[in-house]
Amino acid sequence: MTAHRPSSAKNTRSSQPRGPLAITMGDPAGCGPQITARAWQALKKDPRYVSYVIADPELYEPFCPVELIDNPAEIEKIWPHALPIVPLDNDLPHIETGKANKDAAPSILASIERAVRDAKSGEASGVVTNPISKSILYDAGFRHPGHTEFLAALTTNDTKAPSRPVMMLVGGGLRVALATIHMPLMDVGKKLTQELLIDVARITHKDLQTRFNIPQPRIVFTGLNPHAGENGAIGREEIDIINPAAAKLRADGVNIADACPGDTVFAEALTGEFDAVIAMTHDQGLIPVKTLDMWGGVNCT
Repeated sequence: MTAHRPSSAKNTRSSQPRGPLAITMGDPAGCGPQITARAWQALKKDPRYVSYVIADPELYEPFCPVELIDNPAEIEKIWPHALPIVPLDNDLPHIETGKANKDAAPSILASIERAVRDAKSGEASGVVTNPISKSILYDAGFRHPGHTEFLAALTTNDTKAPSRPVMMLVGGGLRVALATIHMPLMDVGKKLTQELLIDVARITHKDLQTRFNIPQPRIVFTGLNPHAGENGAIGREEIDIINPAAAKLRADGVNIADACPGDTVFAEALTGEFDAVIAMTHDQGLIPVKTLDMWGGVNCT
């Protein structure tokens, strides 16, 4: 059996102007405030990274100068001198670093909701999320497995149309999108369908073009099973689901390869053969990215 592989034409990238980024507060008792302050300190001299935080300003005052703003249009002149902050309407309870407080849940969620609204209205070009503590959010009625699914729910509420969230981890020279995200490993085989893989691949293909300026993306599916199933000897998901999905995508003009073994495909991507890998499971995709770039890798939703 000969696997289909994408053409080897190299892509060129061009710069793309953008507006400010909206940064969420995250859990105020966590590392988010310090991470945000240090990011501002490192980037404040570069206008390409203009951003603002939606949070309580008192969280950042011990670490850097801050300035309150009414709307994101004000931030360019503030950015070099202070961290711009859009204050929350919700009052934070007393916060002690390292001790999550369930009473902070409404503010944590309000920050994410405001950031999404700003991105959808065009006031922000994107959203950067600080870490959240899901355990305290569950007590406040949060029922999403993570940020990714919450963002999808928020956009679904706004557009009245279903949204399929796709996580793509970028770091260490890799771009890795996930076909399945936060679910038990035993459930993956039941959830994996041609429709799911086609949706994830089309979203990945489109956003590699529009968000990463890669005109003709070269994508590859990983196999679900060891050695991509060994032609059915170690599982049939590749034959019955993954490769037929790839064939349908190629017929629609998406440059994507059949399932490649998960233990070698990331090395191939590092050589430049692929612009992105679509992994079948959460850990299959995150392990190589976090191994190569634990502190610099970014989840692009």
